[in-house]
Amino acid sequence: MDYVSALLPPVVMAVFFTVLVVTIVKSQGGPNKAKEDAIVDAAIARAESTRQAGRDV
Repeated sequence: MDYVSALLPPVVMAVFFTVLVVTIVKSQGGPNKAKEDAIVDAAIARAESTRQAGRDV
């Protein structure tokens, strides 16, 4: 029975890691990509406008 308790944590971690990788891969691209790109573009535009407003003062 000791071998079961010794193997359980690595197996649980392997399953968790596999689920994590699959979730990350599935969330890339598709409709999510356009949404993420729009958020990043808005943040960059906001940062640039703030920086330019600071120069004008």
